[in-house]
Amino acid sequence: MTTQAGRFGETQPGSVFSGQHDRRKVTDWVYEELKAAIVDLRLAPGHPLREATLATQLGVSKTPVREAITRLEQEGLVETTSFKGAVVTEYSRQDLIEIYELRELLETAAVRIAAESMDDEGRARLERISDESQKLKKGNATRLAALLSQFDDVLFEQVHNSRIRALIENLRAHLTRIGHLTEGIPGRIDASVDQHEKIVEAIAAHDPLAAEKHLRDHIRSVRDDQLRALGEAAENE
Repeated sequence: MTTQAGRFGETQPGSVFSGQHDRRKVTDWVYEELKAAIVDLRLAPGHPLREATLATQLGVSKTPVREAITRLEQEGLVETTSFKGAVVTEYSRQDLIEIYELRELLETAAVRIAAESMDDEGRARLERISDESQKLKKGNATRLAALLSQFDDVLFEQVHNSRIRALIENLRAHLTRIGHLTEGIPGRIDASVDQHEKIVEAIAAHDPLAAEKHLRDHIRSVRDDQLRALGEAAENE
């Protein structure tokens, strides 16, 4: 059951926030609202995060906003500067390289586990996602992006180490945000669909080495495209 933010206050008209929450701790709700706005680029890289302004927009006191900003800073989505205070983090080329290096380490471990032990239901889900993605190539980009995210959901369900899963979840927030920053790369989604199909085939064949290779190829392909796109965007500024 959800209620309006007016339970603690009213979100302001035109706010970048949803104004929807349930009965969880207010700080958790504020944290999730801010994180979603950052990941979805409603709060752009470099945007200042002023506690008083955010508290007014969200209809809460400054305390949960301050606590949420601290959590987001720990996750690397917010940074504090000596001149501007808290701002939404921007990505440098080195940031991108490091994020994809970590992605490769975590996801190749997950795909090896999947190839070795995923059950029939999991493999069937991956195959359905892959088949639907192939049918939608050069079509509905929004639906394709959702399917690619579902693919990751199924893959990461195989990881039962809670600490690794926490790292993966934090990483996915950055990867989703980077993806939004580099949307529209020609041929990128179609290439990902084809690369995912190879990963699914390797998992279905219970071949962890092939699954790892195809996933690594996919990750590096995405990384290179995004580095190129971000570099071109910087040159055009």
